[in-house]
Amino acid sequence: QVQLAESGGGLVQPGDSMRLSCATSGRSFSNYAMAWFRQAPGKERTFVASINWIGGGTANYIDSVRGRFTISRDNAKNTMYLQMNNLRPDDTAIYFCAARPLVASMASNDYTYWGQGTQVTVSS
Repeated sequence: QVQLAESGGGLVQPGDSMRLSCATSGRSFSNYAMAWFRQAPGKERTFVASINWIGGGTANYIDSVRGRFTISRDNAKNTMYLQMNNLRPDDTAIYFCAARPLVASMASNDYTYWGQGTQVTVSS
């Protein structure tokens, strides 16, 4: 069993930066691929970014955040991060972290473990 807990959300203005954290507990964090998903009001949950455990921690992003967001992980601290720069109003959503064994996926149904989510609001 893996428990996930997001933190770091809040209200920011367009162009600002924010860092989300996902703290894990339970089984060894190092054996899991991790991802961030988000869900805007009235919309489905969508993939944002992922990072593998194998393959040197290969990262993947959706096109709309590539170059603005950076996903990373600190296996010693059992924590994953999402650094978000140049935030835009359409980044407003609840952000969820997720975990699955070894290899990341862009499909939410492939993830076994989920956090409760943290609200990110980008507004002037």
